Amino acid sequence: MKQQQKTMTLVFAAVALLVLPLVLQGFGNAWVRIADMALLYVLLALGLNIVVGYAGLLDLGYVAFFAIGAYSYGLLNSPQLTEAFPAIAASFAQGLHTPIWVVLPLAAGAAGVFGILLGAPTLRLRGDYLAIVTLGFGEIIRVFLNNLDNPYNITNGPKGVNQIDSLHFFGFDLGKKLVVGGIEFASVSLYYYLFLALVLLSVLISHRLELSRIGRAWMAIREDEIAAKAMGINTRNLKLTAFGMGATFGGVSGALFASFQGFISPESFSLMESVMIVAMVVLGGVGHLPGVILGAVLLSALPEVLRYVAGPLQGMTGGRLDASILRQLLIALAMVSVMLIRPRGLWPTPEHGKSLPTPKA
Repeated sequence: MKQQQKTMTLVFAAVALLVLPLVLQGFGNAWVRIADMALLYVLLALGLNIVVGYAGLLDLGYVAFFAIGAYSYGLLNSPQLTEAFPAIAASFAQGLHTPIWVVLPLAAGAAGVFGILLGAPTLRLRGDYLAIVTLGFGEIIRVFLNNLDNPYNITNGPKGVNQIDSLHFFGFDLGKKLVVGGIEFASVSLYYYLFLALVLLSVLISHRLELSRIGRAWMAIREDEIAAKAMGINTRNLKLTAFGMGATFGGVSGALFASFQGFISPESFSLMESVMIVAMVVLGGVGHLPGVILGAVLLSALPEVLRYVAGPLQGMTGGRLDASILRQLLIALAMVSVMLIRPRGLWPTPEHGKSLPTPKA
């Protein structure tokens, strides 16, 4: 009976997720964009959960991998490099339009390499010291992107990269609407289905990692690194694996973000973004996939929903308080309240402090 109820719940959830963009389209494409960005943040939170939730490594510079993925896609699918370098323009007369099958692995690979480069010098650091180093790494990447417009204009500096191509997937241009059987799918809805498919794939990968030998070793390091090392676990390699694998999720998310927005600039990858992604993981429940997803959806969608609350509150104060400040205040109050009431997160893992069940052969 329980299995039947579980199956029915999954079927209902799947139908709801498939129909959601079509329903939101009726209220305007802006609501579908909110759902799209929520899915992107879920993807980011799942990647950071590998580093923070499974391996217990506090990473405050995770947005750097997001930026690396975004600029990898943006530079390979925009006029930026062809306009800055005549040699590239001569080699690609039609412009740089790198297919998704090439640019997505490149973005993930580049972010993964930088993740390992970040992890290598921090192997002996823990807690606050590790957080400070990773925070500095995130800021270094942002400053680099901001200044790589001189003497060679690679990133266009603070002006950002624009005219980025939309994704072309199996012959479909996700930047244009699609009509199937009289039903119109807006561009934002097409992106929604792609993001949803990648999120489901990421959830599957994360779940399998959690139950694997590597996942158990990460959790052993998280609980007590000295004891894990005494039991013969190669903590160095496993930490580097966690940094690299978590970074690849960020690189893929960044590439999707660049294609979805059509414009990127260093200001999109500030320290505040890193803090928000960490907050999503902690608020939902560290190391618990449903909790991480819940935290990401709530914290990504809440600022947009609160636009409709901040306006009336601003009117009540006679316009003396700015609406954006009110939104940030309400978000902060909500986060403080949740962490006071549920310090382990909204949906913490039930196996916290216990061994995971042994999967059946």
